[in-house]
Amino acid sequence: MSRLSLSLVAALGGLSLLPARFAPETPLRGFTAASSQTERDWEAKLDAIPDPARLRANMQRLSARPHHVGSPYDSTNAEWILAQYRSWGWDAHIETFYVLFPTPRERLVELVAPTRYKAKLEEPTLAVDPTSGQKAEQLPTYNAYSADGDVTGPLVFVNYGIPADYDELARHGISVKGAIVIAKYGGSWRGIKPKVAAEHGAIGCLIYSDPGDDGYSDGSVFPNGPMRPAQGVQRGSVEDMPTFTGDPLTPGVGATKDAKRLAIKDSPVLSKIPVLPISYGDALPLLEAMGGPVAPRAWRGALPITYRLGAGPARVHLVVKSNWDIKPIHDVIAKLPGTTEADEWIVRGNHHDGWVNGAADPIAGQVAELEEARALGELYRQGWRPKRTIIYAAWDGEEPGLLGSTEWAEEHAGELQQHAVAYINTDGNGRGYLGMSGSHSLEDFINGVAKDVTDPETQASVWARDKARMAVAAADGGGRGGRGENAAGNGDIPIGALGSGSDYTPFVQHLGIASLNLGFGGEDQGGVYHSIYDDFYWYTHFSDTSFVYGRALAQTVGRAVMRLADADVLPFVFTNLARTATRYTRELQALRDQRAASIEATDAAVKAGDYALTSDPHEPTLAPATEVPPPQFNFAPLLNALDTLDAASARFEKAYGAWSRAADTADAVLHAVNADLLRSERELTSANGLPKRPWYRHLLYAPGFYTGYGVKTMPGIREAIEQNEWSDVDAQIARVAAALTREAALVNDAAGKLEAAK
Repeated sequence: MSRLSLSLVAALGGLSLLPARFAPETPLRGFTAASSQTERDWEAKLDAIPDPARLRANMQRLSARPHHVGSPYDSTNAEWILAQYRSWGWDAHIETFYVLFPTPRERLVELVAPTRYKAKLEEPTLAVDPTSGQKAEQLPTYNAYSADGDVTGPLVFVNYGIPADYDELARHGISVKGAIVIAKYGGSWRGIKPKVAAEHGAIGCLIYSDPGDDGYSDGSVFPNGPMRPAQGVQRGSVEDMPTFTGDPLTPGVGATKDAKRLAIKDSPVLSKIPVLPISYGDALPLLEAMGGPVAPRAWRGALPITYRLGAGPARVHLVVKSNWDIKPIHDVIAKLPGTTEADEWIVRGNHHDGWVNGAADPIAGQVAELEEARALGELYRQGWRPKRTIIYAAWDGEEPGLLGSTEWAEEHAGELQQHAVAYINTDGNGRGYLGMSGSHSLEDFINGVAKDVTDPETQASVWARDKARMAVAAADGGGRGGRGENAAGNGDIPIGALGSGSDYTPFVQHLGIASLNLGFGGEDQGGVYHSIYDDFYWYTHFSDTSFVYGRALAQTVGRAVMRLADADVLPFVFTNLARTATRYTRELQALRDQRAASIEATDAAVKAGDYALTSDPHEPTLAPATEVPPPQFNFAPLLNALDTLDAASARFEKAYGAWSRAADTADAVLHAVNADLLRSERELTSANGLPKRPWYRHLLYAPGFYTGYGVKTMPGIREAIEQNEWSDVDAQIARVAAALTREAALVNDAAGKLEAAK
């Protein structure tokens, strides 16, 4: 047994091992004592239905052939999924949208000086892996939405290609203007790399997976182990999703057949320069040919070379040319009708398209969703009836840019804003620990769900296993391991905030619908992401090989859907939200002070002539340009709004407690309270959206403009500080303060309705 396993056993020994349903019963959040018991009885039946054998068989069927957007098997899968829903008693249909989806017709990467090398740009078939040889159906290795181009230039190594890396290059006196950059995958979302390169004058971009991040440095490579082999390549989109997601030609509206479309040249989210992903096998000769200063130690990967920055003597010829076609995508939408609260919707989704065979991403999540749907259909047949309408979706086109979910959400925006209570997302699944992220008004709720699901390996609850892992991380010097006790101090495991990169984005960040993103992982190393090797063979040898975590995911999300659909009072807890927003505010105050101290220290060093050399003392660096330090900002409106929300949240909890003990409130009152709670996430949005990207409307959560997937909390304020836009900060503070004040007013209104019903 590993040291980590032994530590987890010890940590679990200090926690209640059994899921809460085996412990003394307490009413579920949102339920009375009587309705809790009924709910738990139905959930026990739900738990027994998901079947690992079905999960395995369905994965084998759905990942049998490549199923990217526009492929025959993508359409076949959609029709098969539709038939399954209908066989389980769901009202199901397919909604088709028409989106821009370029596919490559010419790709070339060749080193032309000082020696010559032509990149293979192909992942080899492996005899042990049956589907790796389906070459005629596989998309080649490429980045969707790359600009067309035929360029030649000197090669510059830019580390992960984020803005800070260009600052480091500038200190070395190296410009990328007129050059082709080569960046490592990691550090940010892939689309940020050509975006920042173009802003600095580069004419092309190559992205490779360094074995120090994704290859032999972390374990044996496929097929002998799970890690990325030398010729493995990560495909992926470089659409500028931090600006907006979905079809690049129809921002803000559904991409129906007759939708008004932008001209391709006018779309703001297409890459400005040609970009291609390559393997570390192809990257090695290019990097080995480079000269210039030795790269900073933190930039160096695991290839057996001296990493250098360039520019020169290496010169590269890059060609990317695509067919810019409109392709159909097929969203499968299924519904179970509600009863007393049928006009309130619980929406749940996972995509079905993949870059190639896509077993881990997305089919591992899709098969769990299908088992949930089968289970709910069986409960419905047995007599269970949800109060609220349940909508399940199998999205198409997620991989190129959240196309299917975004177009559906934009097409049904008015209905969703009126009816949607919550959206629950998954996107693949693995083995290990339950990952939880989402709207913090649902933090307490999802903790309660996790306490009632059994971890298949430890037989503790998945919540207890998460808690034990955090205790081990803290004991090993990892602090809170990224997650400790939540900001509300109530024992809940804190959930992460949502950035982007999956189908929750149009729901929470565009429409203001409370959302969750869930999935298991952490104990199944993987290096086949977006490659031809993400297939049934790899998954059944190196991930959730017995599909017990697929069953656990179906039990977790199925239970969450049922509780949201059946609750007497929607289970939002605003004390968690208030305390988390307070923490974000403290972080912003500290960020302002850190920026001031950093600028002042650098300025003083430059004036004194003793600016510290970075990276390598034998390679001189240039002092940075002097920056203006930030002024003091007026955080008072935000602090006042937080106090108001904190008080309103406490009032609501007191009123909720009185209701849960009395449990005799009229249905009309509960309907009015729930109507308030349904709108709670909407109050945290602004119709004008964020600076430079109005499609993103949520004022607490957004993907970073220069991080992509990574979240920026209170993004308008945070990014104004990070980008030295001092004149914008106070205005952004006022916007967030106004949103939190609106939220407090709604929470007070809901509390007042519960109080008056006593």
